[in-house]
Amino acid sequence: MKIGFIYAGQGSQTVGMGRSLYENYQAARPVFDDCVMDFDLKQLCFYGPAEQLNQTRYTQPCMVAVAVAATCVLTENGILPDIAAGLSLGEYSALYAAGAFNAQTALSLTRFRGQVMESSVQDIDGKMTAVLGLERELLQSACDESSDLGTVQIANYNCPGQMVLGGVAAAVEKASKAAIAKGARRVLPLNVSGPFHTSLLSPAAERLAEKLRDIKINKLNIPVIFNSTARPLQNDETIARLLTRQVMSPVYFEDSIRYMEQTGVTTVIEIGPGKVLSGFVRKTAPSISVLSVEDAATMEAAIAIIKKQEVI
Repeated sequence: MKIGFIYAGQGSQTVGMGRSLYENYQAARPVFDDCVMDFDLKQLCFYGPAEQLNQTRYTQPCMVAVAVAATCVLTENGILPDIAAGLSLGEYSALYAAGAFNAQTALSLTRFRGQVMESSVQDIDGKMTAVLGLERELLQSACDESSDLGTVQIANYNCPGQMVLGGVAAAVEKASKAAIAKGARRVLPLNVSGPFHTSLLSPAAERLAEKLRDIKINKLNIPVIFNSTARPLQNDETIARLLTRQVMSPVYFEDSIRYMEQTGVTTVIEIGPGKVLSGFVRKTAPSISVLSVEDAATMEAAIAIIKKQEVI
């Protein structure tokens, strides 16, 4: 059995996340009790308010805290990944799982990332829209035809038949109409605060690059599949550069799952609130068994299944 850990991104957050892990597992507590933040991390994750939790600058460290807590519980139970990946923000949790940095660094870094991403889009009339049921080439063509109104790019390749457009609102709206004309089944505007993973985030990328110069990043213990390349680290790349690039580059999540499948991954565990990524995996690589861990009940179920498979 070869196990891949995948980590949820921003948008999956919910008030109460991490609470049952904290209450039921000693291993889950240090990240909430010991990590130093400039806000009450435990209060916000467990009790909200939702309005604050949904602000990017708070969402990002809170999501990573829950991911770290769950990873620690899995580790304590002898369940370790052979490879890891994450969707956007989830990439930082994957890097934690691979030993790139400790919990405090992961939370502090994503706190900063959330702040610079939020501030860099506050004056942009941006938009993101999910496009269902269209081929990549046709959606790219729709973007090309609409770029006269401003930046519009494919920001996420989630799974077969599901991609996300991002950019200037007028250009995204034009591209969405063009996508429908080219055969897209549906287009769904997303409730996000900015056109993430597009070139409009270059100011955030620049500030993140400066921050990363002062961060100690350790050698990885396992491969991490990076969003912007859909492959593990190559000899001519650095983690800092890939994290900088990720903010303003497309997320190739479908390609990342295909890479996992090609390397022999048999079981994937989605870590974090919700089951969005599990759905992407099932549509991309149906041969891979999928488990999700977000609370004590799903943790116990996943541990039992993995232990049973190991015995078999």
